Amino acid sequence: MDNDTKLRVMQKRIIKSYAWQRDIIVPLSKDFDCTVDELEDLFFSLFDLGTLEALHGTHDSAQDICLYQKLNSDLRLCWFIDTLEVISREDGRNLKMKLVKEIKNGKSYEEALKEGQLELFELLKKEAEY
Repeated sequence: MDNDTKLRVMQKRIIKSYAWQRDIIVPLSKDFDCTVDELEDLFFSLFDLGTLEALHGTHDSAQDICLYQKLNSDLRLCWFIDTLEVISREDGRNLKMKLVKEIKNGKSYEEALKEGQLELFELLKKEAEY
């Protein structure tokens, strides 16, 4: 077996793992409307072996970052914090972190968002009292 074949076997072992298939390959192949094999081949071309080994861990941490950013957008915190300057960065960060934890612990996004909107309204009322 030549080195390229060995590399391909090692790459396939990583990418064919249950966690990879469940969390990355199957969902993305559906999103991209492609086959699992097409997506796997694309990843083999894009990433070296070391990157493939670390990629699932980066996927998990990226999900938290994306959720944090989605909450930032859906709560319109950029407007309240950066433009209007009526909510402090710390209060905004604390609110988002609390909601991310709740979602990761099983609360639906919609329920957490509604809770966040109500808490944001309370923060605004608190600011108005000063």
